[in-house]
Amino acid sequence: MKHKGTKNLETKRLILRRFTKDDIKPSYKNWTSDERVCKYVTWPKHKSLEVTEKILSEWIDGYKNDNFYQWAICLKDDEVIGTISVVDLDEDIESVEIGYVIGYDYWGNGYVHEAFEEIIKYLFDEVEVNKIEAMHDVENPNSGKVMLKSGLTYEGCLRQDMKNHRGSLVDIKVYSILREEYLSEK
Repeated sequence: MKHKGTKNLETKRLILRRFTKDDIKPSYKNWTSDERVCKYVTWPKHKSLEVTEKILSEWIDGYKNDNFYQWAICLKDDEVIGTISVVDLDEDIESVEIGYVIGYDYWGNGYVHEAFEEIIKYLFDEVEVNKIEAMHDVENPNSGKVMLKSGLTYEGCLRQDMKNHRGSLVDIKVYSILREEYLSEK
């Protein structure tokens, strides 16, 4: 892989960029404090602005590493509405796992799909990963629809393979796309 870090990317409706301190309040308002958004993820909703500030500060600090990939999903007016990132990276097999979350008020508009497609393009074309994976709690089928629409293939279900933020074991569905598949579709 040729790590290049979190570069600014743009789609028809979105800017994908690094987080800044100015994103703390809108992140808290739009997604980190919303139980509906956090229902299917591994972390609980943020109970205070300070929790969001701590997490975003860690991400901002991570940008000094060229193998750190954490984008703010922003509407063209620069309102941050979510995040998409590499949540796991395996150098040996040149594989990354993508995770994403978006504010409840923005669900169903195709924003995550639009962001994910741009991230896939960047990771295959510039970083030259071999495989991109994503997974979701089986109780969140809409996330799987995003993965399929973004070109990933359903691989299977891993039973009781993840703990959600409430500590419950949940089944997860796994999807992936290989570099050769991506290149053959171009």
